[in-house]
Amino acid sequence: DNEILSSLPLQMSLYFNVYFFPFWWLSTVVILYLKYPDLSDFYKFILVTIMILTSLIEVIRLYLGYMGNLQEKVPELAGFWLLSLLLQLPIILFLLFNESLKIQPLERAVHIVFAFFLAFQVIAAFVTLKRMVNKLATHFHLKEFHRLEEQPVPSFYSLGREERAVPTAGRGP
Repeated sequence: DNEILSSLPLQMSLYFNVYFFPFWWLSTVVILYLKYPDLSDFYKFILVTIMILTSLIEVIRLYLGYMGNLQEKVPELAGFWLLSLLLQLPIILFLLFNESLKIQPLERAVHIVFAFFLAFQVIAAFVTLKRMVNKLATHFHLKEFHRLEEQPVPSFYSLGREERAVPTAGRGP
Protein backbone atom coordinates (compact mmCIF):
# COMPACT_ATOMS: atom_id res chain seq x y z
CA ASP A 1 0.00 0.00 0.00
CA ASN A 2 2.97 2.33 0.57
CA GLU A 3 4.66 1.57 -2.74
CA ILE A 4 6.55 4.54 -4.14
CA LEU A 5 5.45 5.24 -7.70
CA SER A 6 7.60 8.24 -8.57
CA SER A 7 10.24 7.56 -11.18
CA LEU A 8 13.90 8.05 -10.31
CA PRO A 9 15.05 8.22 -13.97
CA LEU A 10 12.38 10.85 -14.70
CA GLN A 11 13.40 12.84 -11.62
CA MET A 12 17.07 12.70 -12.59
CA SER A 13 16.21 13.85 -16.09
CA LEU A 14 14.18 16.75 -14.70
CA TYR A 15 17.01 17.68 -12.36
CA PHE A 16 19.58 17.81 -15.16
CA ASN A 17 17.11 19.59 -17.43
CA VAL A 18 16.75 22.38 -14.85
CA TYR A 19 20.49 23.02 -15.09
CA PHE A 20 20.66 22.54 -18.85
CA PHE A 21 17.77 24.88 -19.73
CA PRO A 22 19.56 28.17 -18.82
CA PHE A 23 22.55 27.07 -20.91
CA TRP A 24 20.22 26.18 -23.80
CA TRP A 25 18.38 29.49 -23.47
CA LEU A 26 21.55 31.59 -23.31
CA SER A 27 23.21 29.88 -26.27
CA THR A 28 20.03 30.08 -28.35
CA VAL A 29 19.58 33.78 -27.59
CA VAL A 30 23.23 34.56 -28.44
CA ILE A 31 23.00 32.65 -31.73
CA LEU A 32 19.68 34.35 -32.52
CA TYR A 33 21.27 37.74 -31.87
CA LEU A 34 24.18 36.90 -34.20
CA LYS A 35 22.09 35.58 -37.08
CA TYR A 36 19.13 37.95 -36.66
CA PRO A 37 20.18 40.37 -39.48
CA ASP A 38 20.45 37.49 -41.98
CA LEU A 39 16.95 36.10 -41.32
CA SER A 40 13.78 37.08 -43.17
CA ASP A 41 11.15 39.08 -41.30
CA PHE A 42 8.92 36.02 -41.13
CA TYR A 43 11.57 33.89 -39.41
CA LYS A 44 12.58 36.76 -37.13
CA PHE A 45 9.03 36.92 -35.82
CA ILE A 46 8.75 33.14 -35.52
CA LEU A 47 12.04 32.72 -33.63
CA VAL A 48 11.34 35.51 -31.16
CA THR A 49 7.86 34.10 -30.52
CA ILE A 50 9.26 30.60 -30.09
CA MET A 51 11.87 31.79 -27.61
CA ILE A 52 9.27 33.56 -25.49
CA LEU A 53 6.82 30.64 -25.61
CA THR A 54 9.48 28.01 -24.96
CA SER A 55 10.81 29.92 -21.96
CA LEU A 56 7.38 30.23 -20.36
CA ILE A 57 6.31 26.68 -21.16
CA GLU A 58 9.57 25.19 -19.92
CA VAL A 59 9.29 26.81 -16.49
CA ILE A 60 5.71 25.57 -16.10
CA ARG A 61 6.56 22.16 -17.53
CA LEU A 62 9.48 21.56 -15.17
CA TYR A 63 7.45 22.67 -12.15
CA LEU A 64 4.60 20.30 -13.07
CA GLY A 65 7.08 17.49 -13.65
CA TYR A 66 8.70 17.95 -10.26
CA MET A 67 5.40 18.19 -8.38
CA GLY A 68 3.71 15.40 -10.31
CA ASN A 69 6.57 12.97 -9.95
CA LEU A 70 7.71 13.67 -6.38
CA GLN A 71 4.25 14.03 -4.87
CA GLU A 72 2.74 11.33 -7.10
CA LYS A 73 0.01 13.63 -8.39
CA VAL A 74 -1.57 12.43 -11.61
CA PRO A 75 -2.98 15.80 -12.85
CA GLU A 76 0.37 17.57 -12.55
CA LEU A 77 2.29 14.75 -14.19
CA ALA A 78 -0.31 14.52 -16.96
CA GLY A 79 0.04 18.27 -17.54
CA PHE A 80 3.80 17.89 -17.70
CA TRP A 81 3.45 15.02 -20.19
CA LEU A 82 1.03 16.95 -22.41
CA LEU A 83 3.15 20.11 -22.42
CA SER A 84 6.21 18.04 -23.29
CA LEU A 85 4.56 16.02 -26.03
CA LEU A 86 2.28 18.59 -27.65
CA LEU A 87 4.22 21.84 -27.28
CA GLN A 88 7.89 21.53 -26.42
CA LEU A 89 8.77 18.52 -28.58
CA PRO A 90 7.27 19.95 -31.81
CA ILE A 91 8.90 23.34 -31.14
CA ILE A 92 12.35 21.86 -30.57
CA LEU A 93 12.01 19.61 -33.63
CA PHE A 94 11.06 22.66 -35.70
CA LEU A 95 14.16 24.48 -34.44
CA LEU A 96 16.30 21.43 -35.12
CA PHE A 97 15.15 20.47 -38.61
CA ASN A 98 14.08 23.70 -40.34
CA GLU A 99 17.07 24.61 -42.48
CA SER A 100 15.61 28.01 -43.39
CA LEU A 101 16.55 29.13 -39.88
CA LYS A 102 20.25 29.02 -40.81
CA ILE A 103 21.09 26.65 -37.96
CA GLN A 104 24.57 27.05 -36.47
CA PRO A 105 26.60 24.10 -35.07
CA LEU A 106 26.27 25.18 -31.42
CA GLU A 107 22.57 25.71 -31.91
CA ARG A 108 22.15 22.25 -33.44
CA ALA A 109 24.09 20.66 -30.58
CA VAL A 110 22.01 22.23 -27.81
CA HIS A 111 18.75 21.48 -29.65
CA ILE A 112 19.75 17.82 -30.01
CA VAL A 113 20.47 17.54 -26.27
CA PHE A 114 17.18 19.28 -25.46
CA ALA A 115 15.30 16.97 -27.85
CA PHE A 116 16.82 13.91 -26.13
CA PHE A 117 15.76 15.26 -22.75
CA LEU A 118 12.23 15.78 -24.04
CA ALA A 119 11.96 12.39 -25.75
CA PHE A 120 13.19 10.58 -22.65
CA GLN A 121 10.89 12.57 -20.37
CA VAL A 122 7.85 11.88 -22.57
CA ILE A 123 8.49 8.13 -22.41
CA ALA A 124 9.37 8.05 -18.70
CA ALA A 125 6.39 10.23 -17.75
CA PHE A 126 4.03 8.01 -19.75
CA VAL A 127 5.25 4.87 -17.97
CA THR A 128 5.06 6.59 -14.57
CA LEU A 129 1.59 7.96 -15.30
CA LYS A 130 0.38 4.53 -16.32
CA ARG A 131 1.63 3.01 -13.05
CA MET A 132 0.09 5.81 -10.98
CA VAL A 133 -3.28 5.58 -12.68
CA ASN A 134 -3.37 1.79 -12.36
CA LYS A 135 -2.59 2.02 -8.63
CA LEU A 136 -5.22 4.72 -8.10
CA ALA A 137 -7.82 2.67 -9.98
CA THR A 138 -7.01 -0.44 -7.94
CA HIS A 139 -7.16 1.58 -4.73
CA PHE A 140 -10.55 3.01 -5.76
CA HIS A 141 -11.99 -0.42 -6.58
CA LEU A 142 -10.74 -1.88 -3.29
CA LYS A 143 -12.27 1.03 -1.39
CA GLU A 144 -15.61 0.47 -3.12
CA PHE A 145 -15.43 -3.25 -2.37
CA HIS A 146 -14.78 -2.60 1.33
CA ARG A 147 -17.60 -0.06 1.43
CA LEU A 148 -20.00 -2.63 0.00
CA GLU A 149 -18.77 -5.23 2.49
CA GLU A 150 -19.49 -2.92 5.42
CA GLN A 151 -23.04 -2.10 4.25
CA PRO A 152 -24.70 -5.41 3.39
CA VAL A 153 -27.35 -5.19 0.74
CA PRO A 154 -30.63 -6.91 1.69
CA SER A 155 -31.05 -10.13 -0.19
CA PHE A 156 -33.74 -10.72 -2.76
CA TYR A 157 -35.69 -13.18 -0.60
CA SER A 158 -35.77 -10.99 2.50
CA LEU A 159 -37.32 -8.18 0.47
CA GLY A 160 -39.99 -10.56 -0.75
CA ARG A 161 -41.01 -11.57 2.80
CA GLU A 162 -41.40 -7.99 3.92
CA GLU A 163 -43.49 -7.10 0.88
CA ARG A 164 -45.63 -10.25 1.22
CA ALA A 165 -46.40 -9.65 4.86
CA VAL A 166 -50.16 -9.23 5.22
CA PRO A 167 -51.66 -7.63 8.27
CA THR A 168 -53.91 -10.11 10.07
CA ALA A 169 -55.62 -7.69 12.47
CA GLY A 170 -58.59 -6.93 10.20
CA ARG A 171 -59.52 -10.50 9.23
CA GLY A 172 -62.13 -12.62 10.84
CA PRO A 173 -61.86 -16.28 12.03
